[in-house]
This record gives sequence, structure tokens and C-alpha cells, in this order.
Amino acid sequence: MKVVVLVGGVGGARFLVGLRSLLGAPEHEITAVVNTGDDVWMHGLRICPDLDSCMYTLGGGIDVERGWGRSGETWAVKEELAAYEAEPTWFGLGDRDIATHLVRTRMLRAGYPLSAVTEALCHRWQPGVRLLPMSDDRVETHVVVADGDGDGTKAIHFQEWWVKHRAGLPAKSFASVGAETATPAPGVVDAVLEADAVLIAPSNPVVSVNTILGVPGVRDALRKTEAGVVGLSPIVGGKPLRGMADACLAAIGVETSAEAVGRYYGSRKTTEKGVLDGWLVHTGDRSDVPGVAVRAVPLLMSDVDATAAMARAALELAGASIG
Repeated sequence: MKVVVLVGGVGGARFLVGLRSLLGAPEHEITAVVNTGDDVWMHGLRICPDLDSCMYTLGGGIDVERGWGRSGETWAVKEELAAYEAEPTWFGLGDRDIATHLVRTRMLRAGYPLSAVTEALCHRWQPGVRLLPMSDDRVETHVVVADGDGDGTKAIHFQEWWVKHRAGLPAKSFASVGAETATPAPGVVDAVLEADAVLIAPSNPVVSVNTILGVPGVRDALRKTEAGVVGLSPIVGGKPLRGMADACLAAIGVETSAEAVGRYYGSRKTTEKGVLDGWLVHTGDRSDVPGVAVRAVPLLMSDVDATAAMARAALELAGASIG
């Protein structure tokens, strides 16, 4: 079986662990198309938060309590940067994590595309899942917020809005800088078109999933594939499973509910840009998404077995036989 998953960071990474547990046999192939809109340059290094969260989580190197960064991390470099008052002071890089960024940055500056760099980094971690950046091109999510007390606005990088301000500045809109001229990374479109099932992980629907879909060619591939496309709701009981997706949804005028997010993705059958055939919501959540088969199952990723059960339900709804 060939399964493609569109994923963001922490939630997407944990979902991949459950899917890998379910499809552990070598005859199955899992490809994760990972959001790179959160990527940013910091202290001269290229940081790819979602790719690294997936790689570390699948490779057993993630800090489980935080859900991001390396386990056993130390912070000597961060402390020295703070002593120098080197900006940005609000974005901390751990010593172990910096090694990854150093290797990535060196390879990028030598001319290797991000997809090749990611493959090289994965040789160490052996994630058991093929990790593909959504694009080798530089695409960055920026957030439009109010500028001072007047009516003006300014755009800041998503990381500044998310990490420094904790999404506390009301967002007026999101801009995916570079997306219009970007192309999918090698293998992304082929993986979708050749898949037996395509899943949309319970990741942030606005700044993770929609950013991937915003790369020209990706949405078209999802609409053309013969595989069933099934999404898993990141909203349970009217609240995000993790993170601040509600702040992102509010900025684009979408209610924080499983039904609203399902309608935001839309049906492949009844809408011009929709991508869903099926939609999984948490037990007890009501959802009516025209043209989409909706099923309620437990969607709390409390452990690997529970996450594997979610993945099984998604594959079954997609029409994929897993034996």
C-alpha cells in the first residue's frame, strides 16, 4: 500500500507514528508531504520546524514533554547569544538542534535542494517514512497584524507571531510569501497521484495544511488522484487538539469546529477547489460536510495504539484495504 499524508508539525508527527505502527510491514510505503511555510532564517541558520519535528519524532529523538526540539537538550549557545543581546532573543535554539541546522544550512548554501538535504538528514534518523518538503522553493507564512494604534497594518513572520507573541496579536490575514511561484518538491505530485490513500493529518488547517495546498500543483493532484482523500479533524469539542489553531481560524473567518474545518477543506465532488472524500471527527462531534462522507471515531492521540486506530479508520474510509 502507498499512503500519502499531508502534515504540519507536532500533531502531524504524532499521527505519522501511529500510521507507521499500523503499516509497519516493509511492503507498505508512507510518504509525508510536510509544511515548510513555518521555515525561517535565525542567526544565519535555516530552521525547518515541521520537518524537524517529524524527523525527530519518528527517529526517537524528540523531547516528548515539549513535543518539539531534541531530547536531552542543553542551552549553552542560547545563553551566550542572550549575553550578547543578539536578536532575536525570543527564539531559542538548543545545542543539539543547532547541529541539524548547521548541516542543513551548509548543504543549502552548497546548492543542494531542501528535499535532498532532508533525505540526507534522515539517513541518521531512519524515520521509516519518506519525508518530503512541500517545495524546494522558499515559501514563508507571514501574518498581517495591526501596526500600532492607527488603522495601518504590517506583516510579520509567522514564527514571530506564534512564538514571540503566542498568537496574541489579532491576525487580520495570512500571506504565503513565495507560494505563487513555487513548485512542488520532486516526488510530491507523483506520490499523490500514485497513492492508494491520501490522508490529511490533524494539523493546523490554516498555516500547515492550507499552506501545502497553496503550492501550485498540490491541490490539483489531490483533486485528480484516484485514491480516496480523507482528513482527520484537528478540532475536538470546539477546541484545537494542540496549539492555537483557533486563532488562525478566527483570522480567516472560520468557526473553530470540526464541521467548519471540514467545509473549509471542501468536497472533491461538489466544490471547485475541495479536496475531501471523507472526514473523521471525534466521537460526539456533529459535522455535516456536503459531498463528504463523515464518520465519528475517537481522535485523541493518547498513545501509539489509539493513534494507529485513528489511522486505520481513516484508511478504511478512504477505501484502502489493510488486511
